[in-house]
Amino acid sequence: MDASADSLAALNRRIVDCDRCPRLRVYCAEIARVKRRAYADQEYWGRPVPSFGDPDARVLILGLAPGAHGSNRTGRMFTGDGSGDFLFPVLHEAGFASQARAASRDDGMKLTGLWISAVVHCAPPKNKPTPGEQRNCSSWLDEEIVLLKKLRVVVCLGKIAFDGFLSHQLRAGRLASRAGIQFRHGAEYALPGGITLIASYHPSLQNTNTGKLTRAMFLAVFKRAQEVAGGG
Repeated sequence: MDASADSLAALNRRIVDCDRCPRLRVYCAEIARVKRRAYADQEYWGRPVPSFGDPDARVLILGLAPGAHGSNRTGRMFTGDGSGDFLFPVLHEAGFASQARAASRDDGMKLTGLWISAVVHCAPPKNKPTPGEQRNCSSWLDEEIVLLKKLRVVVCLGKIAFDGFLSHQLRAGRLASRAGIQFRHGAEYALPGGITLIASYHPSLQNTNTGKLTRAMFLAVFKRAQEVAGGG
């Protein structure tokens, strides 16, 4: 394991042990105790969910937060829920993921050139972390960006992730203002420091079941990310 991979692994261990947000820790633990009937025989993760992927990633996916019965159950981002069922087949077709189905953190999934994270690492009630909870988690993203040495493209899934990444850029002093940088699906911005920001609707069931986000729209985002990042 090289220094960057080792540092990212150490960061993930610290994320899993985080207890900065008492409301979220209580909520995640209670969901893991009660469980959904369909998963009653499974042991839930019930802790902050670490990021995962390729330490040499040129592309970062930034989501909102783990799902209560998805990542909070499986312990891996976008694994075990409808959002992941929509995301991973697209990542597989775009050349980022070794397989189209994500079932558990032990299913053999490998990402190439891609790292997946979120602005909040604990499942929040009603998928709505408070502004304070987002701030509590922001330092993890700050550290992560520094350790992703080859990063060229950030794909933000949804407006909260988009705003969270811009807040990071402002904290890091790479942006003086976010004037003129607006969220809309497919929007692309060349930011200082050589990072390209691409916005996408989140692959939530609310968006995918209504046709607001189609597979073709989503695939176009990741093909463009590969193109900008220099992959293919």
